[in-house]
Amino acid sequence: MNPLLDIVGLGKRFGPRAGRTSAFWAIKDLSFSVGEGEFLTIVGPSGSGKSTLLNLVAQIDAPTEGEIRFRGEVIGGPASGALQPGCDRQFGYVTQDDTLLPWRTLLENVLFPLRVQGTLDAGTRDRAAQLMRAVGLQGFERHYPHELSGGMRKRAALIRTLVYDPPVILMDEPFGALDAQTRTQLQQDLLRLWNVGRKTIVFVTHEIGEAIALGDRALVFTRAPARVAGEHAIALPRPRDVANIYVADGFAELHGAIRKELG
Repeated sequence: MNPLLDIVGLGKRFGPRAGRTSAFWAIKDLSFSVGEGEFLTIVGPSGSGKSTLLNLVAQIDAPTEGEIRFRGEVIGGPASGALQPGCDRQFGYVTQDDTLLPWRTLLENVLFPLRVQGTLDAGTRDRAAQLMRAVGLQGFERHYPHELSGGMRKRAALIRTLVYDPPVILMDEPFGALDAQTRTQLQQDLLRLWNVGRKTIVFVTHEIGEAIALGDRALVFTRAPARVAGEHAIALPRPRDVANIYVADGFAELHGAIRKELG
């Protein structure tokens, strides 16, 4: 699998803040690669620098040291110049909050990135409609966010990212605040959508079971400053039954190995 994204010796240091008198390294000497079309999951304890990593890749923040390379080209580093969030639409970012605009309908929220980019046409409208049907949002196009369930808002946020077709999708614990049943359904929806388009996904979670159920490969991060404590190929066959993944052959052994590395 050819690397699409390379993290090379990455480090991020934050200066003193209220309650902390010295500088703090959230990430230090972090290196790994992500292959084209790979579903990479990253699991680690709270405060281990997982969200910081995604912010650096998405160019919301700049590294203190090291490099981020996309298709072999350096796109992030201490000397990279001005930040370019999303790096010219190469990176989609699904955060913990759905960030839907409350004054826009579900359909208007989904189409919003296309309007901003000037790419809204009959073809992209059809793609949006297909994606909405794929996750059961048809019939709710004219509803506003406050009229939708938490799961529906998460589906809308996911579709809003997929609709403009970025090569890489970054996901920061997007299902963490949902009940178990809704979370399982959204995991299944995500796998189905990924299987169709085979986008490269970097998915951050603190749930070991979720990391195994979704990923081709799981990285285990240490506590801050984040480094890779372990790497695990996930050989469970696809398509996966997320609801019953816990009884799949090999799941318990993999879960135990990751838990041991988390400490």
